[in-house]
Order: sequence, then structure tokens, then C-alpha cells
Amino acid sequence: MGWKNLDDMDLGGKCVLVRVDINVPVEDGKVTDDTRIRRVQPTIRDILAAGGRPILLAHFGRPKGKVVPEMSLRPLVPALEAAFGAPVTFCADCRGPAAQAAVDSLAEGAILLLENTRFHAGEEKNNAGLAAEMAELGDIYCNDAFSAAHRAHASTEGLARLLPACAGRLMQAELEALESALGQPQRPVVAVVGGAKVSTKLELLGNLVERVDHLVIGGGMANTFLAAQGIDVGKSLCEHEMTGTAREILVKAETTGCKILLPSDVVVAREFKAGAENETVAADACPADAMILDAGPETVARVAEVMEGAKTLIWNGPMGAFEIAPFDAATNAAAKQAAALTKAGQLITVAGGGDTVAALNQAGAAADFTYISTAGGAFLEWMEGKTLPGVAALTPQA
Repeated sequence: MGWKNLDDMDLGGKCVLVRVDINVPVEDGKVTDDTRIRRVQPTIRDILAAGGRPILLAHFGRPKGKVVPEMSLRPLVPALEAAFGAPVTFCADCRGPAAQAAVDSLAEGAILLLENTRFHAGEEKNNAGLAAEMAELGDIYCNDAFSAAHRAHASTEGLARLLPACAGRLMQAELEALESALGQPQRPVVAVVGGAKVSTKLELLGNLVERVDHLVIGGGMANTFLAAQGIDVGKSLCEHEMTGTAREILVKAETTGCKILLPSDVVVAREFKAGAENETVAADACPADAMILDAGPETVARVAEVMEGAKTLIWNGPMGAFEIAPFDAATNAAAKQAAALTKAGQLITVAGGGDTVAALNQAGAAADFTYISTAGGAFLEWMEGKTLPGVAALTPQA
């Protein structure tokens, strides 16, 4: 794929500028969820083991180029030390004399955390001068923040072009998983795309119908596709103004040979609340006073059959209103089927974006998926076929 990883770099005695995403929730000065910090562990461990000195660059919140004390990275030091099992020193800037002094005095086996890169207006503007000042602090650049790779910022794109650059372990895992799902996948490939609105996933759907063999459409956006075929969806969430676009996607799928699977039966209710009275009807038989809130068992069986015959699965978005029982049934059943096939070695499963992680965790299926991305926007932009600046900058002559 053109980019290097830590194994390709000579790290001994080198200062390694590591761009990480540790934008974690903090309450009363304490980290309440250290998931993102723990996902950086392999990169920091390997740099230290190779004799390198990790210098962490990260953003926190949206200070918009100004110093906002509440958005300082300083409170993260105890959580970083606990996760990495090494001393972490902090510097109140990410460039200039203070940062250089902190780098120079960094002890072997210790880690340096630099202050929020977004305290400088030049960060989000990808200012060449700021990138150059950061570059002076290190010998090697390592990007381990795939979740920020869709942003052309000084610490994600500009800096990568000024030093020998590589991907960290988390970035490497993300890129390898996505390459296995869409770049050079084992076929047949099936994509499950759910969520509320077609309008937010137009580019994603347009790219997938050219790349996958089966496209399962669920959630509220399935209602728009049903309406595009002249089906009355009652009071369901539906973007009626997008039906023309939905028809265009259906036509495009025919020309590319992608088989689109829409609900053939649906679960409907008159109110959206937990335990609401509901019934399962044919997709074209939604009562005028009801709304479609989930796919029915016949649809789930069809999805399971498609998965059985597939080699690769990409999942983005729930198949119904998964937040509320009993409208989580289709998402749960399909997720468990995908997990079982993955565990059996029959299927490569890659998922990510928005509510996807929550839905798969709720189904108890997440642990058995091949890879689950927590990158959000970067994951979606990759799936849309876009070039991510932070990834492109890791590739020589990109």
C-alpha cells in the first residue's frame, strides 16, 4: 500500500513524534473512558522497546486556535502513565523553546506529552511554519491517529512530509482492515448500510454499488428506497425528496451487477417507545397510521443467507431503531450471524462509523468481528472512496 510501519524504521535513540487521538471524555479533571488511550498502547510499547523516545502530539476539543485551559491535555497524564506503564512528562506547548527543552531532558524509557496542537491557529490551517517547528522536535514522524487522517492539519499532513514517516500500530491495523474490506477483498463482498437518512450516505452508497456484490440497506434509509419504488411507508421516517436519488442508485446497481437487498417484511408500530405494540407486515403493507421501525424476520433470513455465501462483510449503521426493544431484533440477529461466521473462519468482518459500534456492542457481537473501527468520519470517507490526507502523506511522493 506504499506506506511504512514501525518495523521499517530505525527507532533506536530517535525522538519519535507520534500523532495520537486521545480526545477522551474528562470529568472533574479525570479521564472517564480511556479506550482511545489504550488503543495507542501497542505503538508506544514498540517504540520504547526499540529504544525510541515517544513524543505525543494530540488535539483535544475545539479550542479554535486559542489557549483554552479547560482543553489542556495536562489532566490526561495520570491515565497515560497507567495505560503505558511508563513515566509521562508534560510540556505546555507543542513547539518552540519550551518544547525543545522538554525533548532534550526526556529520560530514556519516559514519554513526553505536548500540549493541545489546536491551541495554535496554524494547526487546522496546515500552516507550514507550525509544521516545521514541530518537525524540529523529532527525528521520525509516526501517525497513529487514523481518526484524524481525513483532516489536512499541520500535525497530520504537513509534519508527515518533513520527516521520515510511518504508520503506528493502530493506523496500520485500520489501513490493513480497510484494504482487506474494499481494496483487495475476498469475494463475494456484502455491505450492510443502515441509518436514518439517505442524504448523509449518498457518496458511500454510490461508491459501494461499484465495489461490492451485495448491498443490504436498512434503517430509516430503507424506507426512502421503498418509497422510491412506489410503496406507501405510512408515517415512517422517510426522505421523500430523495426518492429520485434512491432510484438512481438502484439503476446504478443494476449496471454494476450489485444486488441490492431491501426489506421484504417490516416491523411497524403506531408509537416509538420501548415495548410499543407492534406487528410484522409485508414491506408494501405498512398501515397509513403506522411507522416502520425494524426489518422483519423474513428479511433477516435473507440477509443471513447472503452472509453465508459471502467472504467479506462491511457494516455501517443499524438495520432498525436498535436503541429501543423490540426494534433492535433485526440488527441483533444479523450482527450475531456475522459474528458467528467470523468466529467460524468463514467471513472477514469490518465495521465502523456512527451508531455501528454501539449497535454491535449491544448485540454482543463486536468482540468476534475481525475489525471494528472507532474512527467515525475518517472511516466513512475511506468507504466513500476518498483520499485521506493523513494517509496520503505517509506514502512517499504521494
